[in-house]
Amino acid sequence: MMEESVPTIFVGKKPFMNYVTGVVLQFNSGAKKVLIKARGKYISRAVDVAEVTRNKFLKDVKLESIKIGSEEFDSPEGRKIRVSTIEIALSKP
Repeated sequence: MMEESVPTIFVGKKPFMNYVTGVVLQFNSGAKKVLIKARGKYISRAVDVAEVTRNKFLKDVKLESIKIGSEEFDSPEGRKIRVSTIEIALSKP
């Protein structure tokens, strides 16, 4: 049995409403679940994208889950850098 791929929106530097529009378009295209992912300083923006989507645009969308964690990278100087991550799953009945 193949697992269905879930549309994912990666939140970063682009204007805030671009991400909200992306989530809304995924649901309007028939997706039952959309993931919103972000790292570091963009975590709060990802939370805002999820909340604006749920409260202003798609009232029937529910918060399915939130996963938090961290990733470790090697900096150009050779040091280990740890960055926080978030994954917000929204679903539509």
